[in-house]
Amino acid sequence: MGRGLGMQVIAWNRSPRPGAPLVALDELLARSDVISMNLTLNDETRGFLGAAEFTRMKPGVIFVNTARAALVDEAAFVDALRSGRIRHAGLDVFHHEPLAADSPLASMGNVTLTAHAAFRTLEASMTLLRRAIDIVRDIVAGEV
Repeated sequence: MGRGLGMQVIAWNRSPRPGAPLVALDELLARSDVISMNLTLNDETRGFLGAAEFTRMKPGVIFVNTARAALVDEAAFVDALRSGRIRHAGLDVFHHEPLAADSPLASMGNVTLTAHAAFRTLEASMTLLRRAIDIVRDIVAGEV
């Protein structure tokens, strides 16, 4: 999608994958005007981005998280938003859901919030339906 908007797209991944050119994490943080979080949350990725990573980000970056809030250290994230290191954030996931009205994120002018629905695309819905059908088939076939 980024290429369609005229962006030069780079990526970082824990393991090589086809697609956008892969760069080192430090390079991605330093070069990117927009960062989109798409990691799976597990023991290795919990708190993946903290104060050190926000400091290495290009000043004025736009940050989008539609993956999992726990990938990000919330206090360091709020500090980066307040300082302007992160110019704007688009969030579809929160550490505590629903987001509390007194959360700093709820009142920041440089944060756009959505109701944990970014996954609701036709493609995502079809993938979920196909996976459900596969699970039922496996159960019926006695493979589960």
